[in-house]
Amino acid sequence: MAQYSAEVDGVFAALADPTRRGVVRRLGRGPTSVGELAREFPMTLPSFMKHVRTLETHGLIRTVKTGRVRTCVLNRDRLALVEDWLAEQHRVWADRTDRLDHLVTRLEEEQQ
Repeated sequence: MAQYSAEVDGVFAALADPTRRGVVRRLGRGPTSVGELAREFPMTLPSFMKHVRTLETHGLIRTVKTGRVRTCVLNRDRLALVEDWLAEQHRVWADRTDRLDHLVTRLEEEQQ
């Protein structure tokens, strides 16, 4: 579970930045070159590449170099990690609110 937690933490850390979320959003429409992606963000290419490396390090994207062009591709499976974590949290909180509802209902019935 600790490894799973570290992976989820890394993905959330990578997605914490609006530029990186923008890159993920854009790559959701399909693969594109680093140059094309960089044009959409107001920063230098070296600064943009730091964002690309962060996303790649945490497995959200992969890059493939063909000749002089580096193409970025979204790793949709890695986003499933976040989806699974959120589903788990939803189950935990739904269970807690259900128990609270049962407790309140029981207390109300006892008071009547």
